[in-house]
Amino acid sequence: MRTEPAGAHDLRHHGDAEVRDDGAKLTDLAVNVRADTPPAWLRERIAGSLAGLAAYPDGRAARAAVAARHGVAVERVLLTAGAAEAFVLLARALTVRHAVVVHPQFTEPEAALRDAGHRVERVLLREEDGFRLDPAAVPEDADLVVVGNPTNPTSVLHPAATIAELARPGRTLVVDEAFLDAVPGEREALAGRTDVPGLVVLRSLTKTWGLAGLRIGYVLADPETVAALERAQPLWPVSTPALAAAQACMEPRALAEAAHAAHRVATDRAHLVAGLREFAPDGLRVVEPAEGPFVLVRLPRATAVRRHLRDLGWAVRRGDTFPGLDEEWLRLAVRDRPTVNRFLQALDQAVTLAKG
Repeated sequence: MRTEPAGAHDLRHHGDAEVRDDGAKLTDLAVNVRADTPPAWLRERIAGSLAGLAAYPDGRAARAAVAARHGVAVERVLLTAGAAEAFVLLARALTVRHAVVVHPQFTEPEAALRDAGHRVERVLLREEDGFRLDPAAVPEDADLVVVGNPTNPTSVLHPAATIAELARPGRTLVVDEAFLDAVPGEREALAGRTDVPGLVVLRSLTKTWGLAGLRIGYVLADPETVAALERAQPLWPVSTPALAAAQACMEPRALAEAAHAAHRVATDRAHLVAGLREFAPDGLRVVEPAEGPFVLVRLPRATAVRRHLRDLGWAVRRGDTFPGLDEEWLRLAVRDRPTVNRFLQALDQAVTLAKG
């Protein structure tokens, strides 16, 4: 594990860029949103909220539902326009002297901090360590630390106890749990914990429920931090349809469906990883154990392979925009078994073409 200053990585590049414009005709393994979502019952709940669009949004019921789901006081919850908004709020609202972002991870936290004028130090997790977190590598004087769990793009799930070791008096510890509900049993979750000083947990409803276009997420933190972030928000930041979705996704039926989906993703991921291991003679390596709804792979000529996959009708996420990775890395979203089987056939063709 090592630290480095900012490099030339495109922090604003995200998976949706792979499927814009002509990408609409591609099978999408670049975006980490669960396929075939939102479900019909959720679409109906969102549609039912449209009758109330003349009134200003009232987030009290949705906020209370999130609080009840995590067993915390409502003052510890802030609803946001997607988890990404929370990174902007943190960067703008908090007084930060020494910000550290643990990479490779979702690049928006660092981008938001830099846009707000903060200096950001990077702590890079290494492939040879399995991209595992060593709390001792984080500078002791850091007063803001950001880490993902499970981490995008590595799919590594860090033990909650290891992340909690990062907590210090006077330090804000931001844990991005946008994909934690895709982990069976939500193992290693810190959401709902009130015993970790300075803890801020971010959750997203866009991944599991297919609501990226609606923008809904939330923050769990101490009341003082929540109040500071809320002051940095514009008035009525979350729309009425998004609030309806948030409330619906906290209900027992929705939680049961999400839990079932997490187990299904784990099964489909195991099938994908098994298939990818067959490419070991071609130099492909999978980061394991993968615990998120995506996997990270390293292979020679990855840029050419990605181009050939696109020609064959497949979109995958380039890895070189993540600090700590280079052009040999690709991130693959987990899909159902038939889709994975077709992808593995296409990958075989793409690897062969890249060699030629």
